[in-house]
Amino acid sequence: MRRRLATLALATAALAAVQGCFDEPTPAGRTVPEGARVYLQDRSLKDLASHRDALKPDLVDYVNLDRNEIEVFPQELVALTGLKWLRLNNNRLSTLPDISGLAALRRIYLRGNRFSEVPEALKNLPSLTDVDLSQNPVSEVPQWLVDKKGLENVSLSETLVKKLPEDLGGWKTLTSLQLGGLKLSAGEMARIRAALPKVAIVF
Repeated sequence: MRRRLATLALATAALAAVQGCFDEPTPAGRTVPEGARVYLQDRSLKDLASHRDALKPDLVDYVNLDRNEIEVFPQELVALTGLKWLRLNNNRLSTLPDISGLAALRRIYLRGNRFSEVPEALKNLPSLTDVDLSQNPVSEVPQWLVDKKGLENVSLSETLVKKLPEDLGGWKTLTSLQLGGLKLSAGEMARIRAALPKVAIVF
């Protein structure tokens, strides 16, 4: 009984830790300059033409565009060289352009879009730590995503992935991995756990 309770407690803690990785930032305090965080969620936006004045390249570090109607990645975002956190959950994106100019970007959340594969544009983001591709029709995880240095939190929940790359050794800095809702075999789950013993994994 004690072992079962301990296991349950660890699983609950792992789930909380993983889910927390993709939350909103803490409320803007006095140290956050006015205009650094831009909130444009739930506005039925298809582009950012009418909001260009709010996107100051030398100031903005956070943009929330969740639950809009964006099909093409807005070029206005590419100019935000100080951007660290970008939310594009629940839009209509299927591809990403070259966004290598976003060298400071640490977190990109793309949940609930139309990506059929992991966007290769993510490969060229040197500061990236968090990637959320859950609820997309992604079926394969490329080896480069595992080998990408610096990743800490990855979510592939509710995608079409049935197997991860054979070599998971590249995820040396990974702390959490969301794989909920995937049709993984028991053997595959055991292999992933064995390969990533220090990672909080949610199946």
